[in-house]
This record gives sequence, structure tokens and C-alpha cells, in this order.
Amino acid sequence: MTLLPSQRALFDVPASIAYFNCAYNTPQLNASRDALLAGVQAKSAPWQRTVASFFDDAETLRGLAAALFGGDADGWAVVPAASYGLATAARAIEPTLRPGDGVLLLAEDFPSNVLTWRRVAAQTGAVLHTVATPADGDWTAAVLAAIGSALRVVAVPSCHWTNGAAIDLVAVGAACRAAGCALVVDATQSLGAVPLSVDAVQPDFLVSAGYKWLLGPYGSGLMFVAERWRTARPLEESWLSRQGADDFAGLVNYADAYQGGARRFDVGEKCTPTLLPGAIAALQQLQAWGVDRIAATLAACNAQIAQQLQALGFGLLPAGLRMANILGATLPAGCQAQVVAALRAQHIHISQRGRSLRFAPHLHINDHDLQRLLQALPAALA
Repeated sequence: MTLLPSQRALFDVPASIAYFNCAYNTPQLNASRDALLAGVQAKSAPWQRTVASFFDDAETLRGLAAALFGGDADGWAVVPAASYGLATAARAIEPTLRPGDGVLLLAEDFPSNVLTWRRVAAQTGAVLHTVATPADGDWTAAVLAAIGSALRVVAVPSCHWTNGAAIDLVAVGAACRAAGCALVVDATQSLGAVPLSVDAVQPDFLVSAGYKWLLGPYGSGLMFVAERWRTARPLEESWLSRQGADDFAGLVNYADAYQGGARRFDVGEKCTPTLLPGAIAALQQLQAWGVDRIAATLAACNAQIAQQLQALGFGLLPAGLRMANILGATLPAGCQAQVVAALRAQHIHISQRGRSLRFAPHLHINDHDLQRLLQALPAALA
């Protein structure tokens, strides 16, 4: 596969900055920035807004999500955050749970997922089962070994957020169906950067924040809902999700029926002209690049970083257990160096989560950035 050249010109990243921290927050595309600014300006002239303006952007976003990640466009909902999507999934699933039913989580998973299911367990008497961090780094094998008849929900990420350890969601999805478990996926740390097909995984719910690998603005996110859950109770009762919502004169005739598909799960103010245009521009750019080419390009960059880290004695997962977009590394034995701070002093940005240093480039990275990082790492250990 042909790798993508640096796309630096499409971002507003100064030449002095080497930014390898996209698992924290990606730089904004210039096209998204321009769309967001145009949306802010449009709010100054509300008389120009039509009824269609309340619905069209969300429908465009659904279509782009389906084209990029599979499923039917009707199955995609517009959410403001991963936590909102996870809470929506929990609200739908909670009535099916009984005391003693198991919910499977990963050790040291992101708080939004853990806290959501803690609440559900407290309300229903369900029991949380936590998969311990596998010594060999193989989360897929560990999750598959834990799936059994006592479980009713498997709530896992697409990769571990601290170090990019991969999870084979297709295999996990098949195991969940065989065991009769609902599968809830937080794909925030890979959706848009690594190929993912909801048709292959068949999750019950899949959610993602928009401001990371989807390259969208804060407050934009996506959620896929399997067809069997599309009649569940939503998190809120928005008038925009009801049938006949486009008849503003008739809104006093309160509609009980929801619009079709997953639209009932949309956040109430999805229609904001100052937000969704930026998310649309980002998904259009992902589509133009191709997620498979993004993944291959990021994997090649991370492979070069991994080679240097290995030579310096860092601990790395085997290549086959790593996601393309996030490279986690632990410090050499006995080393107490403040690597993140040392690199930041040189305007090279990475992060630390748990025990892992996290390297997460995107297509704004160029050869100069990469060489700066590789050359700075030895001194950062001192």
C-alpha cells in the first residue's frame, strides 16, 4: 500500500512543534477550522436559517459515518461525547440486567467506561468482572478467556488507551454473540485512524468521541446502535428526534413517536450550526485519505520510533499486539527520567498514561519532526 506523504499543509501546526500526542487531542484541520468559523458567523444571522438547517448536517454526518465505518446510516447517532454514548448504551441495557449478571471491563480502562458500569452495577445488582492486565500484552486472548455464560455485557475499548494494545473486536464480537452477551465498544482511541467495520464486529453499541482520531471539534462524536436496540429508551427526550419535528408550527401537537433508526439517541442540540460542519469537514478528509492508508502511514512512523525505543531499552509490546496509531513504551529498568518534560522543553510532545509513555502521531508529522524525536530520546533518558 502506498503511504501518504506528510499532510502538514492541511493543519496549522508551527514548524517548531513536533506533536506526537494525538491520543490526547489531534490538531484541527484547517478545513474544519474554516467550517467552524463560518458556523459561528452564521449564528449572527439567524433569519437566514431554514427548517432543513436543523436536520441536514446530522444526516450528512450519518452518511459519512456509514461510508467510513460500515453499518446503515440510520444506525448512527450524533452524540457530544463518548461518556454520553456509553451512558446511552447503559440506559438501554440496564432494564435487561438482573442481580448477579456479569459486566466485563478491562483493568485500568478509561474512567468514562468504568464509572458508567459502576453506576449500572449499583442500580441493578450486576457484578463487575475486571480482566487483569495480561503479562504478555495479549488483551484479546485475555478477554476471550473471560467471556462466559455468567456475563451479560462486555464493555471494552478498541485498544487500551494507555498504550495502544490492540483488541481484536471481530473475535470478541463473535464470542459475545455465542455467549449471549451485549458488546459495548468505546472506539475513541482508534476510530478514524485504524480500519474498523461495524458490519464485521457487530457491536450492540459503538461510541467514539470526535476530537481525537476523527479529527473533529470538541462536542462532536458518533455512536452506532445495532438494530435490536433502536427501540430502547434514549438518554433524553429531544423534540428534534420525534416524528414531525420539521413542522415547527405543529410542535404544540406533542409527538410520542420517534424518528427512525438511531435518531432517538441523538443529543438534543445536534443541530448547532457552529459544531457539526467542522465534524463533517473532518470526516470528508478522512474519506479522501482512506482510513487504511492513514493506518499504514502511522504504523510506518511508529515502527521507526519503536526501533529507537527498543535500542534504548524501553519495554514495548510485540508488533502484532500494537495498534497502528498508538505506540506505548515503558521506561528501561531502573530509569526514573522525566521523559515527557524533557521532550516538551524541546517542543516535542508526547504523553504518559499509567506506566506507559504514549507516542501517537498523525499525518501532520514530517521527517523533520520524526528525526527531532529520535535524536532527542537518548538525552531525555539522562
